[in-house]
Amino acid sequence: MGTVVALLGLLLAIVPATAQDWPTKPVRIVVPFGAGSTPDVVARLIADHLQKKFDLPFVIDNKPGASGNIGTDAVAKAAPDGTTIGVSIGGPLAINTLLFSKLPYDPKTDIAPITQLITQPSALAVNSSVTVNNVQELVALLKREPGKYNFGSIGNGSLSHLAMEAIALAAGAKMVHIPYASSPAAMTAIIRGDVQMGCLPAISVTPHVASGAVKILAVSTAKRSTYLPDIPTLKEAGIEVDADAWMGMIAPGHTPEAIVAKIQREVVEAIGTAVVREKLAAQLMEPVGSSPSEFRARIDGEIDRWGPVIKAANIKVN
Repeated sequence: MGTVVALLGLLLAIVPATAQDWPTKPVRIVVPFGAGSTPDVVARLIADHLQKKFDLPFVIDNKPGASGNIGTDAVAKAAPDGTTIGVSIGGPLAINTLLFSKLPYDPKTDIAPITQLITQPSALAVNSSVTVNNVQELVALLKREPGKYNFGSIGNGSLSHLAMEAIALAAGAKMVHIPYASSPAAMTAIIRGDVQMGCLPAISVTPHVASGAVKILAVSTAKRSTYLPDIPTLKEAGIEVDADAWMGMIAPGHTPEAIVAKIQREVVEAIGTAVVREKLAAQLMEPVGSSPSEFRARIDGEIDRWGPVIKAANIKVN
């Protein structure tokens, strides 16, 4: 009996140390969007850093589809041992619970949040032919001619859609929504005048400002962007909308806390390096590096934030 107790004690002493010794084998990083998407870019930056540090393969596995649900579900259903992690965004981690009648996973129990990776501003852009120069003038125009103006988004229920619906609700104005397949497609529609405006990732808007094709009226973040310090926020214009495009690192639910903690430390270190920060800045992304509990609070906050907007605008995907 004494021998059994001694062996049990030895095993219990070994488990925490082993759990903290991550990674011990190749790691798969699932990205629920296609190659070249912003989550894919961030995942590859992190994978490159970790692969060099640990001399182990960190393989990117792109699983796009169903507004990010397919790839996020792949993480949720993977073994909770640190060999599969993922990069996901607010849609499949929070907002999609409000848009889809049923998800194949429960973000609250099947996903273990590791850290928020980055925040990225969205920009409220209008075609230069629209005779407004600030948000107040835009709101006045929309109120004078309700239903006349169209806005483009990168999909029904996307952040770019919800942000514009929130602006419309806050302004008491009506607009027509036209979804597109991607940010470049929505941006092209604004430039051509197929739609008059959109609230799109700033990196897709800024290259077109110098030519005079579009005007940026505001950024959607709570405070001004480090990269666009001269552009006011929507809140400064009196529109209480806070909509940054963020992404985070996740693991399967029930992944041991020691493994989650080790991954969090390594990933936060990665996004804090000068090389990664410089490449993120080129995409107008700011590194965050929160704790798992802070990231969970951020996910829950998205549901509280967008629930009223989705209900008021009667938005459903299925």
